[in-house]
Amino acid sequence: MTAGTPRRAPSTWSKPWPEAWVAAAFVAPAAFVILLVVVVPLGRAAWMSLFDIQLTRPGVEPFVGLGNYITQLTSPGFWDSVYKAAFFTIVTTVLELSLGVGLAMLMDQPMRFRWVLRSLVILPWALPTIVNALMWRWIDNATYGSLNALLNQVGLVHDYVPWLSQDSTAMWMVIIADVWKMTPFCAILILAGLQGIDRGLFEAARVDGAGSIAIFRRIILPLLTPIILIVLVLRTMEAFKVFDVIWIMTGGGPASSTQTVAIYAYRTAYQGYDFGQGAALGYLIAIAIMLLAAVYLWLLRRTGSTSS
Repeated sequence: MTAGTPRRAPSTWSKPWPEAWVAAAFVAPAAFVILLVVVVPLGRAAWMSLFDIQLTRPGVEPFVGLGNYITQLTSPGFWDSVYKAAFFTIVTTVLELSLGVGLAMLMDQPMRFRWVLRSLVILPWALPTIVNALMWRWIDNATYGSLNALLNQVGLVHDYVPWLSQDSTAMWMVIIADVWKMTPFCAILILAGLQGIDRGLFEAARVDGAGSIAIFRRIILPLLTPIILIVLVLRTMEAFKVFDVIWIMTGGGPASSTQTVAIYAYRTAYQGYDFGQGAALGYLIAIAIMLLAAVYLWLLRRTGSTSS
């Protein structure tokens, strides 16, 4: 610096911000969005569940406390919908996991054009749920559905069957539609876990005389248990609160044969105009899902501690 040159004042911005402030600045926009679209609606729904709010009675909203919850917990319709949701959840989860493991094993085999198989397998999952439900509703149609046409041509049925209009088959048709869409999701996740297994374990087992079944039972399945539990958590939570595929295919009918608890809550709130009961049902569903997730996470931690 030459003589006579004025000294520059130190910049007030030269001091770096604390890391906690920088992290908070980056997180703040996402936290604000979550507050608006998640926390505020949840709080509003919790408040509504404590009042008797019916659109047919505007301006009259008496406080009932836990009365809405007690009404639903003592309602046969609620427990029937819970049974339907539990049945749908158990059957679809078992089928999707079983088929997913099989597909993952198949896609993991060394073969030519393996990428073609993987692309074809993932197509059902890539379809939007509404498109999938509409497609299966057309397939199961009693008049022009391709399922009836195929079964009639091969001689398995002689009269067209109303698959979605009779109690004995409607739920199974919805289950087939969900399994067809979500099995690839399970298969891709299990395939990722399968490819992380050391192949040397398979060779060592074959040297010791183990067959394919023994390798699957004693090596592959135990090592895949953590990823299977993760898939189980995700699919159980999604299946228990299923709404879209059932609503589009059957609307919860015939009668209430496919009315799961999510459809029961929708009908209570938006067709029965009882928002207080609907909000209580929403929280009961959320509590049930959290309990299921807690059980699965406990099993996952126990499996991890056992394996370590």
